[in-house]
Amino acid sequence: MTKAVDFHALHAGPDVLVLPNAWDAASAALMQDAGAKAVATSSAAVAWARGYADGDLLPVPVLLDVIAGITRVTSAPVTADIEGGFTDDLETLTQTVSAVIGAGAVGINLEDGGRDPDLHARKIEAAREAGVRSGVALFINARTDVYLRGLAEGEAALAETLRRARLYAGAGAGGVFVPGPVDETLIGQLAAGIALPLNIMGRAGAPTAARLAELGVRRLSSATGPFRAAYGVLNRTVADYLKTGDTSAFTEAGQGLPDLNKRFG
Repeated sequence: MTKAVDFHALHAGPDVLVLPNAWDAASAALMQDAGAKAVATSSAAVAWARGYADGDLLPVPVLLDVIAGITRVTSAPVTADIEGGFTDDLETLTQTVSAVIGAGAVGINLEDGGRDPDLHARKIEAAREAGVRSGVALFINARTDVYLRGLAEGEAALAETLRRARLYAGAGAGGVFVPGPVDETLIGQLAAGIALPLNIMGRAGAPTAARLAELGVRRLSSATGPFRAAYGVLNRTVADYLKTGDTSAFTEAGQGLPDLNKRFG
């Protein structure tokens, strides 16, 4: 319960909660050790690391195994990206969220994607019920993909995002995640119009954490950035190694990496 309370408090400011998104125990441990106050998962990164495409295709037992591995090696609060919940059946969703809590997570991301917003509100209610049943003050971060999927444009997109935010807040969400926007004016409008803590996705052209705080944002997510960075290095160094057999690129790229055997021992 303490981690859940702590995680809620991290959204109260005054600073933006800067969240790195992990995909396994090792990445989560390194993120916490680097100073992260909490650790999130990225659904895409978790899926790719386990050999699945993103998009509600990862088997729930695999996700639970990843969450349990992360919470085993970290002491910081962990919030899990569960995409759209892997089902539209509300009782099944409640069971899934209960299992996610049982694996150690104290928060979830639940996205509407291209689904009916009213259905998504009912899914938020089901997730909230799972938290109540589990005795955990679950932080439900309701993600809306109006901008990311281009479901509307201009003023219509802003109006629809704010409408969904109100709907999801009424269903029991603790925060609202609006991935896509990088324009400061738009982000400021979103922060002003959404009563819950606003989460923005870090991407090229996005304001700094300090500037986001000034705009009223409370949470920043790295999304797949760390995964792409890590695997981009792997892709390049292995390609060079296969050409020449020279391992110096591995040595150089691995400088500063702590003793993981000692970390997990």
